[in-house]
Amino acid sequence: MRWIIFISRRFAKVDRSGRSAVTGFLASLSICFGVMTLIVTVSVMNGFQMGFIDSIMEISSAHVRITLGEEYGQQELEDFCFQPSLGVVSVEPMYEAQSLLATPSGRQSASLIRAVSPDIQYRDPGLAKELRMISGSFDLSRPGYIILGSELARQLGVRVGSTVNMLALSGGSDVDLISDNRIFVVSGIFSCGYAEINSSFSFISLEAGQQFFGRDAVRLLSLKLKNSEADVQVIHQLENSFPGLQTESWRSYNRSFFGALKIEKNLLMMLVFLIFVVVGVNIFNGMRRMVFERRSEIAVLSALGGRKREVQLIFIIRGLLTGLGGAIPGLLLGMMLCVRMELVFAIIAKVSYWFQYLVTMATNPAMAIYVRENPMYQVYASIPARMMPAEIVFITIFGVFSALAASWVASRKVLSMTLSEVLHYE
Repeated sequence: MRWIIFISRRFAKVDRSGRSAVTGFLASLSICFGVMTLIVTVSVMNGFQMGFIDSIMEISSAHVRITLGEEYGQQELEDFCFQPSLGVVSVEPMYEAQSLLATPSGRQSASLIRAVSPDIQYRDPGLAKELRMISGSFDLSRPGYIILGSELARQLGVRVGSTVNMLALSGGSDVDLISDNRIFVVSGIFSCGYAEINSSFSFISLEAGQQFFGRDAVRLLSLKLKNSEADVQVIHQLENSFPGLQTESWRSYNRSFFGALKIEKNLLMMLVFLIFVVVGVNIFNGMRRMVFERRSEIAVLSALGGRKREVQLIFIIRGLLTGLGGAIPGLLLGMMLCVRMELVFAIIAKVSYWFQYLVTMATNPAMAIYVRENPMYQVYASIPARMMPAEIVFITIFGVFSALAASWVASRKVLSMTLSEVLHYE
């Protein structure tokens, strides 16, 4: 193995000038940019997707939802859930109902009404983190208070202090379907990372839920876990200890949405992986030319007793060095860009603005005063990129593997080359 590495290093030193040097440099540079681009793309995609997923899990679905029936009491379940082995952070009771909200001005909008504890923000840190109050406060100290999503409030045309009426409300037989007497005062308006929640969610107090949702309203318990991936184990223990208990995981609560996000991410990765296919083809062509140019050296090594597999390994090591020379810098650059992604988007916003401004000045100067920076870049910059160690390692290894695979395929010519054939040409 020592002589193989020695010969490979000697070939590398000789090839540092001329056409082979340019080919090797461009191959490493392509791998570098491929790894960097894929790490940045996947990390930014993770940031967008995890913003949606976090909002759904912390606000909408929780990690585990329990439907309370008559056979088990709430206190009994809460005592069981707070066992240290389950890793439960919070257990919150709630009611849910569908409603059509209306305002005195005549505007109407559908909403999912959730009745929660007035102090849920202090007892559920995950919900408090995801719910950003943009007006008023999360105040449910009175039964007549309601908190609306930002887009829902915009559709209704209300602000803090305005009144809304639950004009239509789902419920049991003791609940009036249509009523003008379910009046609530808006005490706060919130926003989160998922637009669907902003446009459809509203919160009232548990006391108001018990009053308006009727006797047949289903009481739910929302469980938040330290580790969201432990939901299957928690549900298994709950069902073993409480047979017949109805539970639901966050995985099934929005199965179609999470599935769509996964497909979107996989398709994006497949498209970016095409970079490595192009790089592999370039390395393959360069390595084939190198094998042809080194046929006399290959003949000498074979004459001195080098087996064909060992000679082939010389060129495979060259491919490995090419892959490492591109993948490692690409890894470092990709991680640096992910850490300073807000600066990257700020630069992109400036470049885009000045390009549009200069084009407008050249084509229609009178319209240049209306050119503005795209505000969406500020939105993108506010969402941090999330780097997943397993994905980053996989991308880096794949970058090295593409160079290795191309070198192995190209160097197979060595196996079919005979010593007499080379000496004949020489």
